[in-house]
Amino acid sequence: MSEVAKRSVEGRIAIVTGAASGMGRATARLLAALGAKVAVIDVNEAGAQAVADEIGANAHAWALDIADRAAVERVVNEAAAHFGGLDILVNNAGISDPLPLDDPRYPESWDRLIGVMLTGTAMMARAALPHLRKSDAARIVNIASTEALGATAGHSGYSAAKAGITGLTRSLAVELGREGICVNAICPGPIRTGMTERVSEEHKTIFAKRRTAMHRYGEPEEVAQVTVSICLPAASYITGVTIAVDGGLMARNA
Repeated sequence: MSEVAKRSVEGRIAIVTGAASGMGRATARLLAALGAKVAVIDVNEAGAQAVADEIGANAHAWALDIADRAAVERVVNEAAAHFGGLDILVNNAGISDPLPLDDPRYPESWDRLIGVMLTGTAMMARAALPHLRKSDAARIVNIASTEALGATAGHSGYSAAKAGITGLTRSLAVELGREGICVNAICPGPIRTGMTERVSEEHKTIFAKRRTAMHRYGEPEEVAQVTVSICLPAASYITGVTIAVDGGLMARNA
C-alpha cells in the first residue's frame, strides 16, 4: 500500500449507526465524500434513507434497532454483501433518557439505555467481526461521551452505558489487536446534535464559557473529522484509546 493510500479511505467500506442525524450523519457524509462506500444505518428508516439519498451512489440505507440482536446480524451481513466486504464500523447510535434513580420508570429506562448503547455496540462489533477479519485495515470506532469520564446528575443510565463502551473498547482492542483490528473510542463533549436541541442558545453559551476551554459548543463535523482520522489505514498503531473531542471540557478545572 502506497503512503498516499494509507492516508485515504477511498474504496473502503463502512457501516455507520445512528447515521440519520448529528454526528452519525456527519461521519457518513465525510466518509463518502472521501471516497468510501457507506451503509447508513438508523432506527429512523426515513432519516437513514434521506442521508443515503444525499450521499448518492456510494451509500445505501438500512433501518435497524441495534437492541434487536437478530436484526443486527442480518443487517450487518446484508450491508457487507451489498458492498462486497467491510473495513470500518462506526458505532454511533445512542439515546438519552435523563431520570433520577428513584423515578418509577428508571428500571425500564436503564434496560433500554444499556441495551441500545452498550449491548448494541458489542453486538454490532460481534456481527461485523467475520467481515472485518478479511480487511487489511479493519477499524472499529465506538462513540462514547464525556459522560463516561465525568457525570451529570440524573444521567446515571447514560453515563453507565457510555463508560461501559470505553471499557468494551479497551477489551476488544486487546482481544483483536493481534489480528490488526484497531478499536478506539471517541468521547464527544457538548456538540450541537438532536440530543442538545432542547438546550437554549443562552444556556449553551453559559455552559460552554463556564466549562470548555474553547468557550463554545462543537459541531458534528468536528467529531466526524476525528472519527475518520482514526479509520485511516495509516492509523495502524492506535488502538484501545479514548479520545475526548470536547473543546477542552475535561482539561478545565475552573
